[in-house]
Amino acid sequence: MINIVKIQFHTAEKLYDFNAGGLDLSPGDRVIVETDRGRSMALVATRPSSVPDELAPESLKSILRKASQADLEAAERNRSREKETFDFCEAKIAERNLEMKLVKVEYVYDGSKAIFYFTADGRIDFRDLVKDLAHQFHTRIEMRQIGVRDEAKLVGGIGICGRELCCSSFLRDFAPVSVKMAKEQNLALNPTKISGQCGRLLCCLGYEFETYCELRKGLPKCGKQVKCCKAEGEVIKVNTLGRHFTVRTTDSREVILTPEDLLAESRVEGTELEVAEKSTTPVDEQRPRQQQRQRQAQRQGQKQRPTKDSQQQAKSGDQQSRGQQPVARQGQQKPPQQQTVEEPQRDEQEKKPGGGRRRSRNRNRQGGKGKQEKAKETP
Repeated sequence: MINIVKIQFHTAEKLYDFNAGGLDLSPGDRVIVETDRGRSMALVATRPSSVPDELAPESLKSILRKASQADLEAAERNRSREKETFDFCEAKIAERNLEMKLVKVEYVYDGSKAIFYFTADGRIDFRDLVKDLAHQFHTRIEMRQIGVRDEAKLVGGIGICGRELCCSSFLRDFAPVSVKMAKEQNLALNPTKISGQCGRLLCCLGYEFETYCELRKGLPKCGKQVKCCKAEGEVIKVNTLGRHFTVRTTDSREVILTPEDLLAESRVEGTELEVAEKSTTPVDEQRPRQQQRQRQAQRQGQKQRPTKDSQQQAKSGDQQSRGQQPVARQGQQKPPQQQTVEEPQRDEQEKKPGGGRRRSRNRNRQGGKGKQEKAKETP
């Protein structure tokens, strides 16, 4: 079993797991821990808890000891140096005309490194500034750029509600906030009222958002026309927490209704519809359907009935396929047999090479001679 305790390096910051060993720790105690960046002083957030070795996180670091009186005095000296370093750095920033805002300066536990927190709109070339700081304080310098929300967390302050900022007192992580949360809670979309000290939307807008969404179910929106047994008109006001809404009727009366009234009205309308459906006779419903079916059957019968001409054409086609001559109707002449005999002969002649061309030439010559003889006979 391993005794694990959660610690934090600053108030309302991320919690880290450390191995407490055999130390008797309680929330609020100052301890010295070993980190990747060296030794640091941290604050105990929870009491130690026993965890099996299999469930313990990997690369778990141990707490070295409790902070002694000498450690606390060294931390106090570092705080006094932070004020002096902050003033010197601000003067150098103004001297070099750098577009950056210095937020805070922090020394590590042993004073071997100073961390400078700043905000800026873009990337800053602070190489010359780092040289000036290292030459002045003879220590390692780390420049860390942060956002406006982190700035408010480090600086702290009082919000518009009159209490200490959430981010600097208990809020450890920043959750996304949107304008939809303010609309759902019927707040005025005034930037000065829904924005915090950092200039962004208030983090507290998301605290009650899910509750408002749950309570708003079943309530109509403002401007919607509502018809109920008590009144009929337009919704002019909605009270989400009270679960009721106000309707202005056509005669300028204001009636307060609840979602249960709308449900009761919908149930009554549903029963009326069921009664109306039952009262309709099935005979009246079936008559137009039967008429439509009869019309469709008549149309299909007309399409399927073959005409006399189509029947005779089908019979003649069958006889021709069997090699029989078609039967002529009364009053019709029989087709000449020569056509049937000449057609295969012409086909055979046309198949012979040159047969068709010679006959056509002979015909043309004979036709020309006949014309000349007729022309001579004419006086």
